[in-house]
Amino acid sequence: MSKIPVLVIDDDSDARTLLELALSVEGFAVRCAVNGADALRVARRWRPDVILLDLAMPVMDGYAFRAAQLLDPVLAAIPVICVSGRHDAEEAARDMQLAGCVPKPFALGELIRRVQELVRWPRARGAAVPDAPPATGV
Repeated sequence: MSKIPVLVIDDDSDARTLLELALSVEGFAVRCAVNGADALRVARRWRPDVILLDLAMPVMDGYAFRAAQLLDPVLAAIPVICVSGRHDAEEAARDMQLAGCVPKPFALGELIRRVQELVRWPRARGAAVPDAPPATGV
């Protein structure tokens, strides 16, 4: 069985390292990006099944990444979970129609559970998503 790909987008190296290690231990294949522009390049080549997205980053922030993602027919259907320390992260996640939000500092177990829920949510790679998964906590 191949590992499910997860893309972590965060400019904080400690957060990236923690998420990469924890998700790898849980059996996911993980790639990381330091900003939205880097993430678009990685996502177009690698096609993750789930994206974990920080909002506040240099070069291209999470908002600009999400806008570009939705305009790309190959990437648009990939569910995104906001992982951010911004005070308005949950509201932003709703506004951007994300699959969920886990505020920083996050409980690692909760974040992993949310990713696991999304990968069990059936969707065809590259196909339009008919219905969003339950948006618990958003």
